[in-house]
Amino acid sequence: MIPSYLQDHFKHQQYDAQNFFLIAGPCVVESEDLVMEIGERVSIICKNLGIPYVFKASYRKANRTSANSFTGIGDDTGMELIKKVGATFNVPTTSDIHAHDEAAIAAQFIDILQIPAFLCRQTDLLIAAAQTGKIVNVKKGQFLSGASMKFAVDKIKLAGNEKVMLTERGNTFGYQDLVVDYRNIPAMAENKVPVIMDCTHSLQQPNQTSGVTGGNPALIETIAKAAIATGADGLFIETHPNPSEAKSDGANMLKLDLLEPLLEKLVRLRKAVI
Repeated sequence: MIPSYLQDHFKHQQYDAQNFFLIAGPCVVESEDLVMEIGERVSIICKNLGIPYVFKASYRKANRTSANSFTGIGDDTGMELIKKVGATFNVPTTSDIHAHDEAAIAAQFIDILQIPAFLCRQTDLLIAAAQTGKIVNVKKGQFLSGASMKFAVDKIKLAGNEKVMLTERGNTFGYQDLVVDYRNIPAMAENKVPVIMDCTHSLQQPNQTSGVTGGNPALIETIAKAAIATGADGLFIETHPNPSEAKSDGANMLKLDLLEPLLEKLVRLRKAVI
């Protein structure tokens, strides 16, 4: 399901309305060259495959394991570069916000405000995001069921904003792993909102003693295929030309060169299941 409020952001793109939509980009804004390279390459791939595309990058990484981890190149610079990617390639953009006082600021630069999984119960954050009038994409907490996300949806709608999306990103399984329960996709769809599968963060191996989150990117294709088969409306995939050199979440990102062949398979699968 691509609701009208999301279709409005895709009006400059050529796409198949029966396709899933894609949210993709680097984990964090590392440099102008990087975000422009990824934005251009992914927008071309999606245009060729008829996939509606949203560019994603975090302007700041507030949730890092180690105090020594890279957090960004500055909020203002990061948001300006995200906006530049959107304007240059005629695609909507998204980034995560972390506190209620960030919502109105980020809304000046970004089309879709993302609520991080760990913050999905923060009422003041949800209400502040809702009050911007922007689309709000809430990631399901690793500690919640899909059914319980109705309360996040309710908070946003009660604040006067009907433009909500939900994202599945796995559940905590032990101390250092996640598992995806695909029952969460139809459960969240009961809220009559688009449901997205985060194919990369769901493969994180968090809380490593090294201070750097691990991951299992070899299973990105498996996660994505299962999500399409179980009715996901959109996919979220973080990608980077050289994940081993990425400054955040490189362990679970998809190498950019592998994105097009993966999407080709997923488009065929989508046609088979709708």
